[in-house]
This record gives sequence, structure tokens and C-alpha cells, in this order.
Amino acid sequence: MARSGEPGSPDEAVVVSRVRTLVRVLPAFLIVAGVVYDVVTPRDFTAVPFFTAAPLIAAPLSSLRTTTVTGAAALLAEYLVHLRFGFSPDADTITETITVATVVVLAVVINRVVRRGDRRLATAREIAEAAQRAVLPEPDARIGGFEIAARYEAAQEGAFIGGDLYAVQDTPYGVRLVLGDVRGKGMGAVAAVAVVIGAFREAAEQEATLEAVAQRLERALAREAARRGGLEATEGFATAVLAELPHGDGVVRVVNRGHPPPLLLDTDGTLRVLSPSEAALPLGMGDLGGAPDRAETTPFPGGAILLLHTDGLSEARDGHGDFFAPADRLAGRVFHAPDALLAALADEVRRHAGGGTTDDMALLAVRRPISS
Repeated sequence: MARSGEPGSPDEAVVVSRVRTLVRVLPAFLIVAGVVYDVVTPRDFTAVPFFTAAPLIAAPLSSLRTTTVTGAAALLAEYLVHLRFGFSPDADTITETITVATVVVLAVVINRVVRRGDRRLATAREIAEAAQRAVLPEPDARIGGFEIAARYEAAQEGAFIGGDLYAVQDTPYGVRLVLGDVRGKGMGAVAAVAVVIGAFREAAEQEATLEAVAQRLERALAREAARRGGLEATEGFATAVLAELPHGDGVVRVVNRGHPPPLLLDTDGTLRVLSPSEAALPLGMGDLGGAPDRAETTPFPGGAILLLHTDGLSEARDGHGDFFAPADRLAGRVFHAPDALLAALADEVRRHAGGGTTDDMALLAVRRPISS
């Protein structure tokens, strides 16, 4: 539960509600204030600034109907304040009336432009979300007897397209999974994500070893970078972790290509960081040399949870510049379901970063059942 003062807390909800109420009533308040100002001041003083501000404030924040009604009320108020002195078509009266009328028309135009922009933005977000979900579908909650949970958190609210990826597949060799982070953002990154996931799904079924799967991804990403040419031909790469969970063996095999190491949480709170014994280059950088891929095997007992994550989690900073340390945060804690682990992590990293991170974050958790 969010505590007082934290994002999503009851106090924050009350503040947001009060601000929205203030914004709704502010145009009406300005019109009333303008009338009162004109009544209590000499005739040479004008309330036009109040009457012009009201529709301008309503325009970007309210509907067309509300904006139009506010503008009409401002014009009526302008007429009434002159009527008490005996309405006469002198230069000041005509100028002030035309000024208010012009601003009202401008407010209506602003309202239309803002609403059209909102619709276009909503459409763009829907397209982005559809593309992201098509490329990165949510895995089933149970695959090959293992409990699965995945979570994608975009750094920018309303943004869905990024370079983080994950996939889980049951194969003749066990449940295989990949989690990675493609360099770049936008549709170019999504295209690379699609290439990596497509190559993984094919290779996971066909290749007898996890090392061979990694090499297939290497070649697929290199072909994609060469096809796109330019800077991508030399700088296109992806960090990734591949894991294999053989059916019934009680182990996990991991190939790490320059990615943050997975974490293994046991049922007694023990946490192991599955760091590779030898560092390896990211996928797409094989031409630069480096050691051949070598899967490392670790016991994976029943009830334990394997956590894979992108650096959007481990590199989230607080106001003092300190990184979020998932291993330190999770050590000694016990989670009975992978989705509970991911929900807790997402909540804690948001609090650590003050409500939002600067990089997208992908999380993938797998629990081996007790009987497995």
C-alpha cells in the first residue's frame, strides 16, 4: 500500500482532485472577480483582463461546449458592467468588447487545436501499444510446468515502444527464455526486437544447445544491422540473457551476452547472483572477437524463482544519484509467486526513483513448482 506522500498515495489523490476542481472553477471565478472589480473601482478602470483570461484558461483544459459557454459568459459580463454606466458606443466600450470577442474566438480555435492534437496523440499511442504488444506478447502464466510472470514498464508515461524484449518458449530441450535490451529507441528498436524474438523462437525449437541458440541470435542481429546499413551496420547490438530450464532436472543453464546477471531467489530467502564466470560481448558484436558462448549450470530447486531484468531496474537512480540495487533489496525475502515479486519490484523502483525512471524496464520471473 502506498504511504502518505508517495506516488499513488491517498494524499496525492486528494491533491490531484483539488487541483482539478480549482482548474474547473477558475474561469467562472475570474468572470465573477471581473464583475466585482468593475463595480468597486472607478469607471476608468477596466475588467477586460479578467474577461479575456477566463476563456483562454478554459480552452486547453475544457470541452468545446464549456469553452464556448465561458466565452459567452465573459461577453455577457462585459456588456453588463458597461450597462450599469449606461451603455454607449464610445471608443473604449467598442474596443473592450471587440477585444473580449476576439479572445473568445481565439479560445475556441485553441480548444479545437488542442482536442485534435489529443486525438492524434491518442491514436499514435494506440498504434504504438498495438505494435509493442504484437512484437512483445504477454507470455502465458504457466509454460512447461513453470509459473511465469513478465512486466514491461515504459520510462515515459503513455509510451510503449522501446528496445527491451523477452520471450518464453517450451521446447524439446526444456523451457527456454530470453530477455534483452536492444540499442536505441523507437520503431528501429522495435524492428530489431522483432528480429531477435523471431530468431529466438525458431532457434529455441531447432538448436540442441543454448550456445547454438545464442549464435543464431548473433547472426540474425548482424544481418538486420547490415540490411539497415549506416550507423546501425556498425553499432547495432543487444545485451541479452538466455536461460534453459530442462524438464525435471532441477537446474538452470544461462548464457549471458553483456547483460545484468539474473537473480535466483530460494525458498529460504537465500539469493544468488548468477554472474558469468567470463564476460561476453553483446549480441551483434561477435565480429570484435571474445570467448565462445558457454552455458553455465546452476541448481534451480523447487519453489525458487529466477528473475531476469534489464538495466532499467538496476540503473534507476534516486534523488542522490544512488542506483537501485535489486540483489540488496531482495536478499532475505521470500515470494511465493513470480507476479508478486514483479509487482513488489516495480513499486519499489518507482519509489526509489521518485515516481518514474529514465529508462524502460523489462522484468521476467520464472518459478519452478515444488513438485518439479
